[in-house]
Amino acid sequence: MRRSIATVSLSGTLADKLTAIGAAGFDGVEIFENDLLGSDMSPEEVRRRAADLGLAIDLYQPFRDFEAVPPDVLAAGLRRAEHKFAVMERLGAARLLVCSNVSPAAIDDDALAAEQLGLLAERAAEHGIEIAYEALAWGRHVDDYFHAWRIVRAADHPNLGVCLDSFHILARDVDPYAIRTIPGDKIFFLQLADAPTLPMDVLYWSRHYRCFPGQGDLDVTGLVEHVLRTGYDGPLSLEVFNDIFRQAAAMRTAQDAMRSLLALEEEVARRAGGSASAGGALPPPVAPTGFAFAELAVPSDGPVGEVLDALGFVRGGRHTGKPVELWEQGAARVLVNSGSAEGPDGPALGAIGLETPDPAASVKRAEALLAPVLPRLRGPREAPLDAVAAPDGTEVFFCRTARPDHSSWTDDFARDRRPAGATTGEITHIDHVALTQPWHHFDEASLFYRSVLGLRPHDSLELPDPYGLMRSRAVSTEDGGVRVALNVAYVGAHDGRYDLAWQHVALASADIVATARRMRAAGAATLAVPDNYYDDLEARYDLGADRHLLLRELGLLYDRDDCGEFLHFYTATIGRVFFEIVQRLGGYRGYGAANAPVRLAAQHARRTRRGPQ
Repeated sequence: MRRSIATVSLSGTLADKLTAIGAAGFDGVEIFENDLLGSDMSPEEVRRRAADLGLAIDLYQPFRDFEAVPPDVLAAGLRRAEHKFAVMERLGAARLLVCSNVSPAAIDDDALAAEQLGLLAERAAEHGIEIAYEALAWGRHVDDYFHAWRIVRAADHPNLGVCLDSFHILARDVDPYAIRTIPGDKIFFLQLADAPTLPMDVLYWSRHYRCFPGQGDLDVTGLVEHVLRTGYDGPLSLEVFNDIFRQAAAMRTAQDAMRSLLALEEEVARRAGGSASAGGALPPPVAPTGFAFAELAVPSDGPVGEVLDALGFVRGGRHTGKPVELWEQGAARVLVNSGSAEGPDGPALGAIGLETPDPAASVKRAEALLAPVLPRLRGPREAPLDAVAAPDGTEVFFCRTARPDHSSWTDDFARDRRPAGATTGEITHIDHVALTQPWHHFDEASLFYRSVLGLRPHDSLELPDPYGLMRSRAVSTEDGGVRVALNVAYVGAHDGRYDLAWQHVALASADIVATARRMRAAGAATLAVPDNYYDDLEARYDLGADRHLLLRELGLLYDRDDCGEFLHFYTATIGRVFFEIVQRLGGYRGYGAANAPVRLAAQHARRTRRGPQ
């Protein structure tokens, strides 16, 4: 299956867009008319540039407000069309997208629409051009794909077919199953876009919030499966209107778009049992089984070690070739790296290690999905440890820890001799990590963790922050062995600076009350929770007087869902990083999102009182 993308999906000049699309490996391109009108390249130059980049010009679009109109409007429309056909011949484009009419002049008459589209197709045929008729979700009289197909079928012209657009179909909750009744050779083009579920006008939704398949909530995979069952053999083409993509680097967006298509093709093939593969097979996903470590970049004299010590961690060793310490407790491991650039604001979470049954296969899949594999200097006796870069720059390592059939990265640490009587606390493992994304990489990050690592996305949330809103979306393995919370602050939370956005590592405790008391006994600072929170908690939940008193005394926060309960507290923030201690009771599946506004307000208040930390 050929892969294409509309130039409207990327930022920059038309020349920049074509370069990025070609570099990302696409086969074709839709030329959006505004991009051509604003370009200093002639149509012939655009044609040559595309050919040099290995790109076919699959579609020229859009041609608006043509069909089902009075005679004088029709005459003007045909005049416009002849000019567009001439431009398309110079471009080497053989297919024109015609959108269903949204003009007040449009007449609600399918027979008239079919007659006039047939006339347009006849004129197009004289130029070797085909007409792909698309039902806009906000079309004045034609707003769903099957209505458009009935008109095309009535016109019965070989140069007239339909264009199917996943957004226009799925955003209106129209059942796509009837696509299977359309002959594949009458589906002239297929445009794909996803979108988050948002309760808003469909036109505004379409113009600002579309995203690449796999980044939203629409079942684009199911729609493509219906289309392929018709025998359609044209391109899978992305057409995305998105305010963020219009401001992001074209090269990066094009790579993200290609990753989306590769993952979509894989999912289509999976649903079809391998019989309807839309392209070359990707290496299969290798689900991570847990966290091997979280790595913090710290100044050499920072207080991170003191916090870990207060939590019951023990320094297990120092790397034989790098200024990196290994702190351990249960299966939780934190690497403290004093040799990397921690930034002007102190410690930061720079890397995570994921346990995987096959590190080499994990890397192959990441490479196939265009994730950059990071170079790593390795000593002759160091364990192989490959990493890829997540969209926000976090390094993601693939590990097998302490396995007899695979060298362990922990062997690279000279083990400390533990003092007599040294004990560890109640921490058992890393429950999840929270990574704050640059605002323009949030959707890309969601797709990265979903496609490269095979994590399942959860619903996107918007949480109140004292200075705006925080958007959050968790991704996880099915069993919850790996959980990652992706966050982005919309406005103001840190003076607009992403590099000041907080990150954290959540540590699972088998006895959070004992851990909280351990922290207090060690004199370690925890985040102060306002009394007002506990007053409200008592109003919301009847947990018994003793339990409410205990939560208030220890600064513990509480949440519950249909499966269980959740207790958690936070350490003070050090630089950009803090630790969250959590205990899941029963089968609780969430992340305490209901308490996030309280946590954010308390952190802002502490930062205001103490200044930048």
